[in-house]
Amino acid sequence: MANPHAGEVALWLDGRRHVLKLTLGALAELEAALEADTLVALVERFEAGRFSTRDVLALIVAGLRGGGWDGTAEDLRCAEIRGGPVEAARVAALLLARAFALPGEA
Repeated sequence: MANPHAGEVALWLDGRRHVLKLTLGALAELEAALEADTLVALVERFEAGRFSTRDVLALIVAGLRGGGWDGTAEDLRCAEIRGGPVEAARVAALLLARAFALPGEA
């Protein structure tokens, strides 16, 4: 079960439920993957609805890796995400929001 108070979000990938979490290491990996100056810019893009599929994919990969998954973005190229791209974007946005929520806001 995903624990929202711990910043976790669940995603079904190829028929298996995975727990995603943005750990400090996953956040650093995310920054590098997006070549972002700050994660604040990424948060602002999601809040404004100006995120790209690259943003969504990078967040999903970082969250999966933070949850213990050993795959790469290439592994997701043909993966079946339950709910499709809309669910992937929803999970990515929720993951980002939970990573930066103060206690009691998650």
